[in-house]
Amino acid sequence: MSTSTLINRPNPTLPVVRREAALAPLRRPRRDRRLEVIEAPDVPLVDGRRVRYANFDYAASAPAVRAAADAVAELLPRYTAVHRGAGWLSRECTRSYERARAQVARFLGCRPDDHVVFTRHTTESMNLLAGALPEGTRVVVFDSEHHANLLPWREPIRLPIPDSPATAVRSIVAALEVLGRDKPVLVAITGASNVTGELFPVAEICVAARRFGARVLLDAAQLAPHRPVDIAALGVDYVAFSGHKLYAPFGAGVLAGRGDWLDAAAPHLSGGGATAEVGDATCDIAWKRGPARHEAGSPNVLGAVALGAVCEALNGEVWEALVAREEALRERLARGLAGIDGVARLRLFSPGAASVGTVAFVIEGLNSGVAAAALSAEYGIGVRDGLFCAHPLTRRLLLDSRANVDGQALRASVGLGTTTADVDRLVEAVARLAADGPAVEYAVVDGRHAPVDDPRESY
Repeated sequence: MSTSTLINRPNPTLPVVRREAALAPLRRPRRDRRLEVIEAPDVPLVDGRRVRYANFDYAASAPAVRAAADAVAELLPRYTAVHRGAGWLSRECTRSYERARAQVARFLGCRPDDHVVFTRHTTESMNLLAGALPEGTRVVVFDSEHHANLLPWREPIRLPIPDSPATAVRSIVAALEVLGRDKPVLVAITGASNVTGELFPVAEICVAARRFGARVLLDAAQLAPHRPVDIAALGVDYVAFSGHKLYAPFGAGVLAGRGDWLDAAAPHLSGGGATAEVGDATCDIAWKRGPARHEAGSPNVLGAVALGAVCEALNGEVWEALVAREEALRERLARGLAGIDGVARLRLFSPGAASVGTVAFVIEGLNSGVAAAALSAEYGIGVRDGLFCAHPLTRRLLLDSRANVDGQALRASVGLGTTTADVDRLVEAVARLAADGPAVEYAVVDGRHAPVDDPRESY
């Protein structure tokens, strides 16, 4: 496998990028090599071999791409305080930070008066908006939501898990008809399920919400890495997503959208940077307006700059090729799993429903925690097991599948670094586990399943 160092100067601590066939089928222009993923190290197996890691956990956290790593490496020598320093490097760092904000705004298709607030992740973005809602705002969510969009709201109206996109729209309309226009209403929906990957009808829900004067928050954590997100075109009022799922795992997230509620709310954090003026009295404080109001303290400049760089790399014409490639990988994975006796796929909607590259499934008769541990220890494959921080939804899907053996499921998700060889390797490993079970014994160690007498030095 050919490799190259990340930047053109010796530094053994810098990661290596994989130039192999992971992105070759896209035939992208040279500049789009920014979207090559950073190569993972080979991992040890219980039989003593080492193999290339096959990552199928993109829905949890995606590896960094060259654009993010290069942006961090370039900024580190110039890193210093932003916004409040007179020195040259401080001014340069501030420009980089605010340029990242503009890159995110373009990536999201923000309107001219939208705010782009940097947070740590989607969960913090949701909590920030929950604290900024006007008094008496009613929040409408589905029970199918990830916990980040289920738990922050005060007494939300939780709608039943929909069985089709059309049902989702009808449920929203019915709820809005009951709520009326007397108080502010926020409809908080995901763009793509973090469990099944299936797409929700965001544009149609926005049309329905506007009829009733309601606002819409889009949880784009699972959508933004796989499909273009355009705030203005969709008609959403707010968007939240995480950098660590968008190939920029440096601790930055985003809440973007209309500024009126954000400017009228108390700051998410109280401290320096959010204040315009602080008087001698405790209550004598003037808070800034705009994104700075909710970004008190020293911001995560590296995370923001990395995220901005990825947003810039993903803008434009690359999407068509990326979506087509991911669709092919997802179809290959879904077909492969469907051909294995004893494997049941979990889904919300009908088999033909649109989806990003995520597939949830169970192996009949095999504990999902053991299956995930065996895929790692015996095959060098990383998947996610459990309830995926979407407990009501996953429990319901497991019940519907009638193949639930332990109250948990498996999830495989693809991304920029996934190859067809990786997909075939996963399908073959699952087929072996379904037919023969694990090759070694597993036990719960520190809350996770692991091989008994694991010979690997680290795992």
